[in-house]
Amino acid sequence: MDLDSLILHFFGTQDPAELTETDYDRALEKLKIAFGVEREVGRKFALWTLMEALGIAPLPADAFAKEPLLKAAAEDYLKAAFRLERFGEDEG
Repeated sequence: MDLDSLILHFFGTQDPAELTETDYDRALEKLKIAFGVEREVGRKFALWTLMEALGIAPLPADAFAKEPLLKAAAEDYLKAAFRLERFGEDEG
């Protein structure tokens, strides 16, 4: 799954910022539902990373309670994102 395709699928546009608040909230709800029902691990992780980027992802322990490898991958993702964020702050 590629990020641009996911954004287009759930938001109906490549630029979610152009949506009304109602349409944006509706797209987020659609994304949450898709995550909740997804069973293929790669797709589920991709949906989680998009949710994380949008600030609506559940914690890895909650999101992947029955999938320890995905939980570990999500925790690693968050650690890497945190390091990148801190590195960017050091530059500014």
